[in-house]
Amino acid sequence: MRYFVCLLLGLLGGFVGAYLFELQRGSSELTILSTPEQDALNLPFAEGVQLGDVIYLSGQLGVKPGTLDIVPGGIGPQTRQTLENIRDSLRRYGSDLDQVLKCTVFMADMADWPAMNVVYQEMFAGHRPARSALGAGGLALGAELEIECIARVNR
Repeated sequence: MRYFVCLLLGLLGGFVGAYLFELQRGSSELTILSTPEQDALNLPFAEGVQLGDVIYLSGQLGVKPGTLDIVPGGIGPQTRQTLENIRDSLRRYGSDLDQVLKCTVFMADMADWPAMNVVYQEMFAGHRPARSALGAGGLALGAELEIECIARVNR
């Protein structure tokens, strides 16, 4: 069974990679995505980058917009705020949650998996992008999760 799961994940990753390659072919212009609000936080990375029709967002935390303050209340509220932040970023650059191709979820405690999934499924409202999730020994600002994603620009 473990072999089958690994094989399935490998195939899925290959298909996503091939799709992203096809989306980017012929476009080599890299655009740095940032806002004055994010620049004011003096972080050493951009909000994301865009290459062709594909947006690569940096990992997002459940912070109140324009601050480095994690929302209180645990994994549920942090997951919701993180995905709202991702949605707002994507909309700012011509995309949305329904255009997400892949997410990577980093969790401080994998025991929070079920509670995270409830909010994740609600926010994606039936759209099911490819996803990886893993436990992390510590996340920035003491967050309980971080999510990064790859999305295509709305067509």
